[in-house]
Amino acid sequence: MIFRIAILFLCVTLTGHAVAGFYEPWGKDSDLRAPPPRQEEEKISLGTRIADAVIRFHQTVISPVDGPRSHYRPSSSQYMHLAMHRYGFVKGFIMGCDRLLRENDEEWVYRKIEVNGKLMKYDPANIDKYR
Repeated sequence: MIFRIAILFLCVTLTGHAVAGFYEPWGKDSDLRAPPPRQEEEKISLGTRIADAVIRFHQTVISPVDGPRSHYRPSSSQYMHLAMHRYGFVKGFIMGCDRLLRENDEEWVYRKIEVNGKLMKYDPANIDKYR
């Protein structure tokens, strides 16, 4: 009986100090996952910041009073905002001005989408036609 108690005591005390006997030679499978992509801070120029403030003022103050007039989706102000953030201030400003010059209700070559029962011209800012 004493021999069994001694063996039980020995097993209990040794398990607290035991280490795993097998190590995977290439590490754990969770170590093989690709690291999450780094979030790079978007560097915004002074011109883009000023233009963003003007666009935000137009969208929040002028547009609700004057009403929606854009025949495009996204609207021309949102298009210019996206273009300036994607291509830089100068190129985005030129793209936005080009879009404003084409802002009319005439038939055009753009694909149309239906928004709230109304047909809108679809011309997103991510098209590479300006490269």
